[in-house]
Amino acid sequence: MAFEGLSDRLEAAFKQLRSKGSLTEKDVRGAMREVRMALLEADVNFKVAKDFANQVTERAIGAAVMESLTPAQMVIKIVNEELVTLMGGTRTKLTQAGHPPTVVMMCGLQGAGKTTHSAKIALWLKNQGHRPLLVACDIYRPAAIRQLQVVGGKIGVPVFEMGQTDPVEIAREAVKHAKDQGYDYVFLDTAGRLHIDETLMQELKDIKAVVRPHEILLVVDSMTGQDAVNVAGTFNEALGIDGLVLTKLDSDTRGGAALSARAVTGKPIKFVGTGEKLGDLDVFHPERMAQRILGMGDVLSLIEKAETVLDEKKAAELEQKMLANKFDLSDMLEQFKQIRKLGSMKDILGMIPGIGKQLREADIDERQLDRVQALILSMTPEERGKPGIITPSRKKRIAAGAGQQVEDVNRLLQQYKQMQKTIKQMGGGKPNKNQMRGLLRQFH
Repeated sequence: MAFEGLSDRLEAAFKQLRSKGSLTEKDVRGAMREVRMALLEADVNFKVAKDFANQVTERAIGAAVMESLTPAQMVIKIVNEELVTLMGGTRTKLTQAGHPPTVVMMCGLQGAGKTTHSAKIALWLKNQGHRPLLVACDIYRPAAIRQLQVVGGKIGVPVFEMGQTDPVEIAREAVKHAKDQGYDYVFLDTAGRLHIDETLMQELKDIKAVVRPHEILLVVDSMTGQDAVNVAGTFNEALGIDGLVLTKLDSDTRGGAALSARAVTGKPIKFVGTGEKLGDLDVFHPERMAQRILGMGDVLSLIEKAETVLDEKKAAELEQKMLANKFDLSDMLEQFKQIRKLGSMKDILGMIPGIGKQLREADIDERQLDRVQALILSMTPEERGKPGIITPSRKKRIAAGAGQQVEDVNRLLQQYKQMQKTIKQMGGGKPNKNQMRGLLRQFH
């Protein structure tokens, strides 16, 4: 997961500060050297890392911090504030034209994820009640038009295409079509190259001159690290981009692009891709990202994601059954299905404050949920509702049906009993941290 290494290094630096009752200037400067090295290892631009460390140091060695009762916490607070500033301060919203449609030009190098993220943003807007239109302006890459049609079909958003004709003419006609048909957002999926060249830039400039987009978003691959920032700088000089979309921020990237892009280009990050599914897109909030980097969690983003993907009615039904202590294996199966919609367990735990670094770093086998679901699906409805009737012969049948062992069935039933016990201990009240931790541990 992005920033994991950076978070660990920062935590180690802060641990040294917390171990001291009072701080000297030497202590602060030593910790900031560690912070600067951590940023450089995360592939943050050298000048950005240096300026960041200097700014934190200057603020941290002031009398108000050094003489406070909790100087270490004050330093961490300053680091958090400076991280937020570094990444843009506040969320920057997608432009909305006064007179629809809003024309959004998506650009970037080939393979960065323009087509997929055009669809992701279109889906995000559709879920808010907008009527987006996708436009196939990439006439060079094999199957580019077909790819856009496929992703458009998956999310139920129409695609405008004119085949292998002039991209500038396609863009012009698409905007006219959008006005006639009442679409309020138009996404121009433009062509890319494996590298920046004059032909590519001239075509993008021509499209910009003709349709005058309200927003130019540059899609960059976070895994390319510092190169992503260099690409952003070049595109910005040529086109005057309005914002960035960072892809693959869920991968094992060091995250330097997210921390450097705003400082180097002066342009805000507006969206981040967090997975391969078309719903895996987050609005970029600098303050929330800073909290995640510093291990403080990001419960607001988790809540927003839950509100988007979870079934409220089913969630309410599950809550009532838990409170009434009528939670059976069918309900457990439904709960797992809901949880899987939120993403990986490791990502979910990383967004919950107070779960603890040790639990977040636990070797979580994501396939375990799949195996548990297979066992429950191998049961009859009666067995799911009354697990007490599951005899040894039934266990053997269930295990065989799920391609597992009887021991796995026994383990599931034991975990279910433990989960029931934990729910009963909650007594219908709000679960505390230890109770929540117990529930989360059940299937790891």
